[in-house]
Amino acid sequence: MEDKLKQAREIIDTVDQKMAALFVERMNAVKTVAQHKMELGIPVYDASREEEVISKNRSLVEEDELRPFYVNFLQDVMTISRNYQRKLTAGMRISYSGIKGAFAYFAANRLFPEAEKISCANFAEAYTQVVNGDCDACVLPLENSSAGEVGDVTDLLFSGNLFITETIELSVSHNLMGVPGAALSDIREVVSHPQALAQSRKFIAKHGWKEVTFENTAMAAQYVAKQQDKHIAAIGSADSASTYGLSILASGINDFAGNTTRFAVLSRSANRSAAEKHGAHFALMFTVKNEAGYLARALNIIGSYGFNMNVLRSRPRKDLLWQYAFYVEAEGNIYSADGSSMLESLQVCCDKLKVLGSFIRYADTPN
Repeated sequence: MEDKLKQAREIIDTVDQKMAALFVERMNAVKTVAQHKMELGIPVYDASREEEVISKNRSLVEEDELRPFYVNFLQDVMTISRNYQRKLTAGMRISYSGIKGAFAYFAANRLFPEAEKISCANFAEAYTQVVNGDCDACVLPLENSSAGEVGDVTDLLFSGNLFITETIELSVSHNLMGVPGAALSDIREVVSHPQALAQSRKFIAKHGWKEVTFENTAMAAQYVAKQQDKHIAAIGSADSASTYGLSILASGINDFAGNTTRFAVLSRSANRSAAEKHGAHFALMFTVKNEAGYLARALNIIGSYGFNMNVLRSRPRKDLLWQYAFYVEAEGNIYSADGSSMLESLQVCCDKLKVLGSFIRYADTPN
């Protein structure tokens, strides 16, 4: 028995030595992946890739008894790899519109927990920080489930040169916040970002309050805290109330319980690797010639190449009165042969055509 135990331990020692060398080899590859993600300004966590690794490799272990333990082993290895990547990418700088307590701050923190978050006064400033190279990426809201698109961000996408590299959805619950001692009956004026005001329209209208817009919800909370006026309240997150010492006078005041905002990560480089993954999406913006049938023709071209459109909206152009740009999101690989052919075909009926990026749409990200 002792001989068998000795032999088993010798085998373990030999395997451990081989695994140590393979571990170093794997982590060197992980380092390359981290550098790639830093260049693209995309988050460390990639759920689709981890699912792919497990799905592809679980069958390598034929023994039914051992297979679930091997899956656990793979999960542990990927957790270690993810932690190493986060250490390597800790120097990243991510800009967002607002201050600590804004919903964009929470989205940025979820996506890039180790990175330095750079507060900006507005969407354009956060965008410019990346264009100028002062930040690696920015996190900006694309649309809300009840209030619709964030038009200023759409305009930046059309006029600028950054790419969407990933999007996530963040559940948004709005609260009415006032100075300590204030009551709901005291409020005469509410301040917040236009989207937050729009998402809480019914509650505001019910009380007949005056609306004042701010660049973002956290700045509105900060303003109320400084004013120390019980007649003024802000609309925003519960974390904003805690951060700025406000009392929550009413919670969950948004019109719809499932209120959700979709945020985009924007970077200087396109995330071409995302295009090859299952569930890949891409975004386009284009203008069409001002002639009958040209918009329908453009949409038919997209569909004819097998790309399923799930977002289509128009945006007024700043340079031409009563002319519009069109924003499209569709499923598929824009960098494939079909994608290239589609873009070439669209040139016939589009005055301006721009690929905004390829990305995976996530409902949320892990803590």
